[in-house]
Amino acid sequence: MRRQLLASANWFPVWVLGAALLALWQPPLFTWFSGPWIVSGLALVMLAMGITLSLEDFAAVLRLPRVVALGFIAQYTIMPLLGWAIAKTLALPDMLAVGVILVASCPGGTASNVVCYLARGNVALSVLMTMCSTFAAVVMTPLLTGWLAGAYVPVDAWGIFLTTSQVVLVPLLLGLFLHHKTPRLTEFFLPAGPLLSVLVISLIVGSIIGQNAAAIMSHGLLLLAAVVLLHGGGFALGYVMARSMGCDRTIARTISIEVGMQNSGLGAVLAKTRFAAEPLAAVPSALSSVCHSLIGSLLAGWWRLRK
Repeated sequence: MRRQLLASANWFPVWVLGAALLALWQPPLFTWFSGPWIVSGLALVMLAMGITLSLEDFAAVLRLPRVVALGFIAQYTIMPLLGWAIAKTLALPDMLAVGVILVASCPGGTASNVVCYLARGNVALSVLMTMCSTFAAVVMTPLLTGWLAGAYVPVDAWGIFLTTSQVVLVPLLLGLFLHHKTPRLTEFFLPAGPLLSVLVISLIVGSIIGQNAAAIMSHGLLLLAAVVLLHGGGFALGYVMARSMGCDRTIARTISIEVGMQNSGLGAVLAKTRFAAEPLAAVPSALSSVCHSLIGSLLAGWWRLRK
């Protein structure tokens, strides 16, 4: 049973792509999953991630300070600045530009750990980097979004901070508590966690695409170009930066995947709650989830075939 659940989670790109295509064809299949459902769903994903963590994981960060710091810096410099540059270069409409910058300012996505495993990267390091960037997102995501997207529309950085705390920090801390205080519950829940996360992210992606199907069809090529450039650039620049700093290929692959794959679910929730009057702001996050999953999976397959 455990192996079947993990195998299903490994099909993450197929699940997400299928949800996106179904939502474009039949939006009502997913549009019911909106409002508090989206916020609660992402909080559940963060709880599932928190249950996998232990205090020993935090101690492991101290044993890899240079590499973890390098990945952290790459995550919160390459992606936000790249998102801002793409928005400017492509002259995106204001709310699409805000959406691209917002998802670019989010932490690494939990799917990166699966892709790192498939790419024969350093999975332990991937988990540590995801953990560090996710906890830091409570401060970094509001700051970066306010700084880079404030030129387009007024950005409520404090509101983004509060929402991020509610859907990221609190569930993670609760999961960490449960990991240590309820080991039997944790052991029962762990096999289903990855598949549950994949299902929730697929529902979030389908909901946002379904609600904005007409806008996506009218801005499709421009949006697709922006998101592909964002994640393709993140994968490439993350790898180049790691290699230029003397990291071996395994570490460079890991950092590349962490930088290139964002927590698009968080970007979607922040856009839906903090830019509720502008539904277009959430669309880049929905497309981002599809795009980085496909690029990451293809890259993992290529690396897995190499020595």
